[in-house]
Amino acid sequence: MLQDILSAIPLGFFLSIMPGAVFFVLLETSVLKGFKAAIAFDLGAITSDVVFILIAYFSSYQVLNKIKDEPALFIFGGLIMLVYGFISLISVTRASKKQLVGNAAKDILKRDYFSLFAKGFLLNFINIGVLAFWLGIIITWGPKLDMNPHRMITFFTAVVIAYFVVDLGKIMLAKQLRSKLTSNNIVKIKKGINLIIIVFGVVLLLQGIFPEEVNKTIDKIEHPVK
Repeated sequence: MLQDILSAIPLGFFLSIMPGAVFFVLLETSVLKGFKAAIAFDLGAITSDVVFILIAYFSSYQVLNKIKDEPALFIFGGLIMLVYGFISLISVTRASKKQLVGNAAKDILKRDYFSLFAKGFLLNFINIGVLAFWLGIIITWGPKLDMNPHRMITFFTAVVIAYFVVDLGKIMLAKQLRSKLTSNNIVKIKKGINLIIIVFGVVLLLQGIFPEEVNKTIDKIEHPVK
């Protein structure tokens, strides 16, 4: 049991520092809306991870393997990210600095934690790559854990806890930047995050339209020719 937990901790750490739309929006939420708001967003993202883990565990490998490579799902997720990113970017560009600062202040006071939870859940859930990631973990670690339900629960619980603990550290570090917030910085942060979401949307879209080419490119990056 202890060995399973120790094996899970590095995986949770790696998962937390993997760059992605959720990673950057979590930091933005912490800086602009505060600690509790970021926690609500993060819990939403983690909940979607738990859902993916359950889907990967209880579904057959053949079905999951077909789903995770389905181009239409990548295109769908990419389009949602693109539309969300573009609409948010346009609204930030058109709004005055005074309006943006006022909206940021209202968000902090409103503390709509359920909406933030839902945002974290959906932003993570629309990325089919996350399902592929957890499927890979199940396939890789399942046999090592003898597919024992108790060991699997222990392992993945440790992964999620480690992931959450590292996220807490990121949230607390990002929160320190709130003292340096100015109207210009708020505009830059919001524009930057929306551009990042658009980039990840484009990547998902390309992975759906040109799956083989994108996979070859990723493979070359991960395994460069020496």
